[in-house]
Amino acid sequence: MALFAASRPLFQNTRNALGRCFMQARAFCFSTSGPQVEDIRQKLQLFPGGSIDLHKQESGIAVMTVNNPARMNAFSGSMMLELEKRVSELETWTEGKGLIVQGAAGTFCSGSDLNAVRAISNPQDGMKMCMFMQRTLTRLLRLAYFRLPLISVALVEGKALGGGAELTTACDFRLMTSDAVIQFVHKHMGLVPGWGGAARLVRIVGSQNALKLLGGARKVDPHLGRQIGLVDEVLSSSLGEGHSLEEAEQWLIQFTKGAAPVIRAVKKVVVSGRELSLEEALKTERDVFGTVWGGPANLEALAQKSKHK
Repeated sequence: MALFAASRPLFQNTRNALGRCFMQARAFCFSTSGPQVEDIRQKLQLFPGGSIDLHKQESGIAVMTVNNPARMNAFSGSMMLELEKRVSELETWTEGKGLIVQGAAGTFCSGSDLNAVRAISNPQDGMKMCMFMQRTLTRLLRLAYFRLPLISVALVEGKALGGGAELTTACDFRLMTSDAVIQFVHKHMGLVPGWGGAARLVRIVGSQNALKLLGGARKVDPHLGRQIGLVDEVLSSSLGEGHSLEEAEQWLIQFTKGAAPVIRAVKKVVVSGRELSLEEALKTERDVFGTVWGGPANLEALAQKSKHK
């Protein structure tokens, strides 16, 4: 009993320290500025290579390409910074309706460039990098302040490994070519996902399947992906045929056809229903409904006396 009583202050101090750490981490994740953010930005800039290319099309569908084929499209430090910039660009694209995320040269993404990983392998910098990428990918999927209501698709060709597998979970849908593979290889590196991939994976496939994929570092082929709900469609084109992007665009168009404000409104209410409490989601739905009721698309449909088919 005496030992337990003596240990109470230590336990309390440890718990308080952890609480402060989590509060700081939470503040970092939802901030785009501040000393911690600028510190990790400066360190990531030291590791150049590759690019994140963005092409916005008149159709309202943008294509974002992870482009570092010499390293299987692994994220260098500068690419992590560029991803944040591209997300910011998309957040202000008022004509946008959809987004396709792909890798260059027939493979999706192999996670982090090991050169950058080794250089920031101390726990403090590793945590900052983790939170930086968590925040960026959260903005991509969850829409920070609903500024990016685009319906997004990960087009997986070749391999999506580690952080690349996590990137696929930051999209609304995942399409795979017949010979593609998604694999959460973090266990082999003595790690767990740190870019938000585990939390998103559980929401997509459930906790049991997530445990199997993470604990077993299982390779997910198109068949297994469809079976567990990770993959939404298997494309008919294979690696090297060059038709997969066209196929992905045609698949996405079925959900983005129509006026941009309406498509964006659809994405907003779905995200709020997924991410917010019921009360908050209902309020958001009312607010979003008010933005399209009596709007151009609504009035045009009424004038045409559109019938449901």
